[in-house]
Amino acid sequence: MERIKVGVVGATGMVGQRFLTLLENHPYFEVAALAASAKSAGQRYEDAVRGRWKMKTPLPRCFADMVIVDAEDVGKMGQLCSFVFCAVNMKKEEIKSLEEKYARAEIPVVSNNSANRWTPDVPMVVPEINPEHLEVIKTQRARLGTRRGFIAVKPNCSIQSYVPALTPLRKYGITEVVATTYQAISGAGKTFNEWPEMIDNVIPYIGGEEEKSEQEPLRVWGKVENGVIVKAEKPLITTQCIRVPVTDGHTAAVFVRFEHKPTKEQILEDWRTFRGLPQELKLPHAPEQFITYFEEENRPQAALDREIYGGMGVSVGRLREDTLFDYKFVGLSHNTLRGAAGGAVLIAELLFRQGYFD
Repeated sequence: MERIKVGVVGATGMVGQRFLTLLENHPYFEVAALAASAKSAGQRYEDAVRGRWKMKTPLPRCFADMVIVDAEDVGKMGQLCSFVFCAVNMKKEEIKSLEEKYARAEIPVVSNNSANRWTPDVPMVVPEINPEHLEVIKTQRARLGTRRGFIAVKPNCSIQSYVPALTPLRKYGITEVVATTYQAISGAGKTFNEWPEMIDNVIPYIGGEEEKSEQEPLRVWGKVENGVIVKAEKPLITTQCIRVPVTDGHTAAVFVRFEHKPTKEQILEDWRTFRGLPQELKLPHAPEQFITYFEEENRPQAALDREIYGGMGVSVGRLREDTLFDYKFVGLSHNTLRGAAGGAVLIAELLFRQGYFD
């Protein structure tokens, strides 16, 4: 099979670097272009990230000599690749403008950024949960006046530690959710070398994160109506988001109330059997088991369980009845794999298999 040529916009940042580790030797995609800010343009990739390569694995040699393109040079990127992943660090309106510029140039965009998550005809997708939202791409193309170009985005990394676990339980009528997330420093694009004040510390604030954590699940659970996505009206969700001294892995402590309370055995069976389109299609980055439940009282743990199924699985544990709510549990997901670059790659794999890049 001939692979599709892809570009990574924002290739020098942490998520951009993660994209490259995932795309090396990918069966569907071949990285043909790397883009970053104007100050990095013209440099060899290895030179641009020297001293700031943040991955645990070495820089893949196949990307070392690639010359970085200015991210604003959409024409050049269009000559080199058929679609792009976007993970730039810019102001929200600048990102929105840049992504639309690519889409209007007939270059599909699969974005890690938040700028277009609430654009009504832009699908925000967790492929196992709401693949049907990709239908709105037709409406979006009509608005943009494109034949091939569009934007698709992934949700915030924080919600992927608990929304997958709640999704198969919605049939019982979830009415209220309280979630506290304990978020790794890589979610801020940092390492401990760059952020020494996080060592032996907890910071009880992450700008904008609580609003995203409360509202984005409702959009993921929303419906396509008249070519746009209308968010779900319930459940009521309240969250607190806390930065903790962990390299990778977002943990969530979750409390949930139902209209029709299920048994613990029903919940465990729902988690065990929860599969989605990525599993049915056997997409390259689809975890064999989407949700893994640990019986041990001290699991899941970030250090032990964040890499489950290549970091693309979601771990859950400590399910028990609660004195105020019906149940409580703990969830965990890898924030730069399932929650960021890996989630975007999985969306692209689904888009490819469904013909959206044709």
